[in-house]
Amino acid sequence: MKNKMIRVFIADDHNLFREGIITLLEKQNDIIVVGEAEDGFSLIAQYNEKKPNILLADISMPGKSGPDAVKSITNGNKDIKVLFLSQHTSDDYIYAVIQSGGNGLLSKNCMKSELILAIKTVMKGEKYFLGKTQKELDAIMNRFNLLSKKKSKENTDALTKKEKEVLILVGENYSSKAIAEKLKISIRTVDSHRMNIMAKLQLKSLPGLIVFARDYVREQNTENL
Repeated sequence: MKNKMIRVFIADDHNLFREGIITLLEKQNDIIVVGEAEDGFSLIAQYNEKKPNILLADISMPGKSGPDAVKSITNGNKDIKVLFLSQHTSDDYIYAVIQSGGNGLLSKNCMKSELILAIKTVMKGEKYFLGKTQKELDAIMNRFNLLSKKKSKENTDALTKKEKEVLILVGENYSSKAIAEKLKISIRTVDSHRMNIMAKLQLKSLPGLIVFARDYVREQNTENL
């Protein structure tokens, strides 16, 4: 019996990297690349039309980040399987990917054999995070959940009113451009506020900021009930 073809969609803003992955995957007998996108908005626009089994997405993309684009898609499609690719694979990135509903995370420097293994593992409905066990993933989630709560209580008081406004909009999935328009400030000022927020909250990555911001918005909404 012939194996079912795995339909893969690739989203990454680096053309050369994207083309390399496509060339690599097209050599596989049981994998077909059905589409590609260079930013989050293009990914959202094409996803439902292409109907892939697996989405390979970069975390940092123009317009809308990989996790934010996936969140928009999963609102209408709970069966989506997402494998994120990133140059950064530290625990805070793993935490952000899991929080976004991702099924796995791979380093962009991984070997071809690991990429194929990860795709087939995620296709079976399993997780693939750099070969980590479920016990290791649970430990990461518990550690960052506790850390997020601690930072939320202790450090947000140090933020200015404008920084809190920016933090809330980040948590509501607004892009830097959208935040600038909403607050009537420049994109450069938004980025400056974001860097100050990360420094005050001791957050080391953009995914870490996004996760923290979402938790902060959720806490604010709960308090206002």
